[in-house]
Amino acid sequence: MSGSKVTGTVNLAEEGKDTIELPLVDGSVGPKVVDIRKLYAQTGHFTYDPGFTSTASCDSAITYIDGDQGVLMHRGYKIEELAASSDYMEVCYLLLKGELPTEEEKTKFSTDITYHTMLHEQLIQFFRGFRRDAHPMAVMVGVVGALSAFYHDSTDINDPHQRMVASYRLIAKMPTIAAMAYKYSVGQPFVYPRNDLSYAENFLHMTFSVPAEEYKISPTIARAMDRIFILHADHEQNASTSTVRLAGSSGANPFACIAAGIACLWGPAHGGANEAVLTMLEEIGSVDRVQEFIAKAKDKNDPFRLMGFGHRVYKNYDPRAKVMQETCHEVLDELGIKDEPMLKLAMELERIALEDEYFIEKKLFPNVDFYSGIILKALGFPTSMFTVLFALARTVGWVAQWNEMMEDPGQKIGRPRQLYTGYAERPFVPINKR
Repeated sequence: MSGSKVTGTVNLAEEGKDTIELPLVDGSVGPKVVDIRKLYAQTGHFTYDPGFTSTASCDSAITYIDGDQGVLMHRGYKIEELAASSDYMEVCYLLLKGELPTEEEKTKFSTDITYHTMLHEQLIQFFRGFRRDAHPMAVMVGVVGALSAFYHDSTDINDPHQRMVASYRLIAKMPTIAAMAYKYSVGQPFVYPRNDLSYAENFLHMTFSVPAEEYKISPTIARAMDRIFILHADHEQNASTSTVRLAGSSGANPFACIAAGIACLWGPAHGGANEAVLTMLEEIGSVDRVQEFIAKAKDKNDPFRLMGFGHRVYKNYDPRAKVMQETCHEVLDELGIKDEPMLKLAMELERIALEDEYFIEKKLFPNVDFYSGIILKALGFPTSMFTVLFALARTVGWVAQWNEMMEDPGQKIGRPRQLYTGYAERPFVPINKR
């Protein structure tokens, strides 16, 4: 394992057999891991770990999470510090290159990304092949997967230069693709990117401007959008990132790998969680019914779940949620819409979750999806676009993880094992005797 060292062994004794020793490996931070790569060869046994919740599928130097302590770091920098003092382009550079850029490096990187934002003109015809009512995520999966048909000069995964060109193209073109998916769904003309705008400003302009009038970008809204991108940039070996790595392990081109990641992200248990928050708020309906639904959430026999509270990894307050909470209130103040019924409802739910003993004891704090859903609704994004924005922001994380895997000399094609529970061997019965 690169960047790690063997610090001991674990003994496994099986009846009638000698003790088996497995290496115990230290990372730079976090729990030790048991290296089980030789377990099957030595014992004839596999491990059983549905969902891979106790299995490290790779070693990585990009992102570290401590769910118990509520810690998220990119390359050693805490997410709160990055969100407060950095911008998305700087975080992209950090994730891709491993270090924060100098002023000169950042300027060049931002310029390189900016000049890759336009799409091949023939791709516009590709958009028009979708039905108008197609979900924007369906469009994203199709268009991003199709990029490999338009950019042949950056699909050689064995060429480091081509890998980096593909990485830049994906980060640069994702806002353009996302904005076009939105424009197509509402029947408005596509808006081309502008090189004089920042990454977040450019996305907002392509999404909400129309040819008939000038679109004025609020600095507060642009900063909020940039923070949303930062807070979703990478999150260790989650389902979509693992999908990108698994697809990449077969040697698939980078555009196909990122399309696979987008498809995985589409699931409501992953990237669709902030969309589920809005669906839940619509179900509750009004502030008057909050206590009724709080009671339903506490009832073990009731299937109702409060979406946007708690997190599979974080058993403490999601560190991204703290930043998103501040951003949420800044956006609502800027737009002056705190009296909007659904937003008032969300704020009441937030208040209860932070004060109610049941939520505090169970550590069901509002998570990043809760606040991002509220912000995106306030900005005017339809719920169908929420996961698209997540995919846009997460692209740099996927790309960084894919590049890291491709540079790993020990990388192998992913091939999980299984615990077979079907029939043992049985004789075939001819059809006339069944």
